[in-house]
Amino acid sequence: MAQTTMTVRISGELSDFVAANVGEKGSYENVSEYIRDLIRRDKERMEQQAFERLKGELSLAFAAPESSYAPLTAQEVIDRNRAGQD
Repeated sequence: MAQTTMTVRISGELSDFVAANVGEKGSYENVSEYIRDLIRRDKERMEQQAFERLKGELSLAFAAPESSYAPLTAQEVIDRNRAGQD
């Protein structure tokens, strides 16, 4: 896994907030640990949102009457999905 070093500049209220969460009085040992945790949480949130959208789509599909289903070839599914992206 590659490691990337990034520089982030924050000031004022945001800087004070980060400082309050790092060190002896905070929940994190250092700023890097705090930022990594924030990124992980954001990634998990985005994955959860995608999962919820998928669950919603599946719920609609399973709730549809069986008569609304039609057999499709793999190519028809691919073509339909490509048309939906345009």
